Amino acid sequence: MERLDKAALNALQPPNVRNESSLASTLKTLLFFTALMITVPIGLYFTTESYVFEGAFGMSNRDSYFYAATVEVVSVHMVLAVSVYVAWNEGSQQWGEGKQD
Repeated sequence: MERLDKAALNALQPPNVRNESSLASTLKTLLFFTALMITVPIGLYFTTESYVFEGAFGMSNRDSYFYAATVEVVSVHMVLAVSVYVAWNEGSQQWGEGKQD
């Protein structure tokens, strides 16, 4: 009788339900990369435009805007690549943990 009750309870639970710590970890990762996506490109744009291209290289405003925008676009792609890499590894770890059960 006890086996039937456990089997019935297991049947009622939906499969592949993530626990709360896994969900919280995923949310923290998402928020971290969202903050990086906002701060890194904007910070690099203004820093490189003012200090590197105008200050160190002595470029005109027009040229420094162009090169700073190029640095910004490259930084956006780098943040996206790192976020995809982290998400891929996080998914493969969860997949491996699920297969061990």
